[in-house]
Amino acid sequence: MLDLACGRGRHSRYLAGLGLRVTAVDRDPEAIAALQGTPNVTTAIADLEDGPWPYADHRFDAVVVTNYLWRPLLSLVLDVLDPGGVLLYETFAVGNERFGRPSNPDFLLRPGELLELVRGRLAVIAYEDLCVQVPKPARVQRICAIGGLHPLAAR
Repeated sequence: MLDLACGRGRHSRYLAGLGLRVTAVDRDPEAIAALQGTPNVTTAIADLEDGPWPYADHRFDAVVVTNYLWRPLLSLVLDVLDPGGVLLYETFAVGNERFGRPSNPDFLLRPGELLELVRGRLAVIAYEDLCVQVPKPARVQRICAIGGLHPLAAR
């Protein structure tokens, strides 16, 4: 499983605690250092925006992305999923500017953008475009989608 732009590793820790093997990547060495020694977690420091894509030759059974959007990576994220792999993606959407940061449209998903991303490539299990109150008020999109070779995708 890949936790992309993992920050201090909240999701990596949780998933590793469930017994999953997680590759946690972020550009912040201090954030990655906070994960050192966590069982089932392999860490990597990579600048996903200005450096080369570090996972061109890798495949993962799942990819988790939260609170991060760099559009040039979107199709690459799908490319690293194993057939039948699961994508869990949640980040800020247009409308979040009324709540504060991020407010730059470059970092806000457009309406239906996650659905368009997976169209024809993954089966959507769940999708939401909504305002949340916890942990703070925000406008988000979130999707759970699965590769076409998975039995659930045939439904």
